[in-house]
Amino acid sequence: MAIKIYIDQGHNPENPNAGAEGNGLREQDITYAVGQELAALLRGDGNFEVRLSRPTPATSLGNSNTTSLRARTTDANEWGADYFISIHTNASENPAASGSEAFAYSRQSEGFYLGEDILIGLADVTGLRNRGMQVRPGLYVLKKTSMPAVLVEIGFITNRGDASLMNTRPGLFAEGIYRGILKYFNL
Repeated sequence: MAIKIYIDQGHNPENPNAGAEGNGLREQDITYAVGQELAALLRGDGNFEVRLSRPTPATSLGNSNTTSLRARTTDANEWGADYFISIHTNASENPAASGSEAFAYSRQSEGFYLGEDILIGLADVTGLRNRGMQVRPGLYVLKKTSMPAVLVEIGFITNRGDASLMNTRPGLFAEGIYRGILKYFNL
């Protein structure tokens, strides 16, 4: 039976719940592209079934930040996803901040272990620094999902190098996440 992976492409195309901006780029555009590329890799594998939170670039969920997040977690829960991966870009007032990091509900969760493997995959493929896993039980998408969940900050939109790589090579980030998923499942 296929492993059901819900890919949440963080943020909406416009407010409410639009994402960070930096270097002339928008988080929601990058997360959309990476999610589409990741879905294609997973669907081509045969071991996975995939659902995207934003199947089209214009898909907008909810009419506030809370209802947008609720729509994503409710969709994943009702679909019966086995794993939930939320893709985001990071932002910092320090333009030198760079690399990938991820968050899970708790250190002993499957989401935490999946995140560790995803970060290894991202570092191997993109060459960006692995900033490590952190525990964030207060994050809505980690708290309200009924399956293991990880929120991945793939790079810093406020860092010129990270932003350029995410914008021009979204497939690299998808490949990194995909390799992490394969590592996690020993596939």
